Amino acid sequence: MTATEALRKQAKKYIDKADERSLRRINAILEIDSQEDFWDHLPDHVKNDVDEALKESAMGAGKTNAEVMKKYDKWRTK
Repeated sequence: MTATEALRKQAKKYIDKADERSLRRINAILEIDSQEDFWDHLPDHVKNDVDEALKESAMGAGKTNAEVMKKYDKWRTK
């Protein structure tokens, strides 16, 4: 029996004995886990651009949101 099979067997035992509150929690976790991640649907070039921007930010490059908003705030108001 693989580790995954053993976990499934153990989880089924818990589920069979669980009260409604516990079952609702388990269900919520499983629903969240089954939702698709938008990241998986992005084109590779977009993922690469985001990764590069995060690296630059980690090295201190780039500007803060406050700096950008200060510069372009005049465009947002009429």
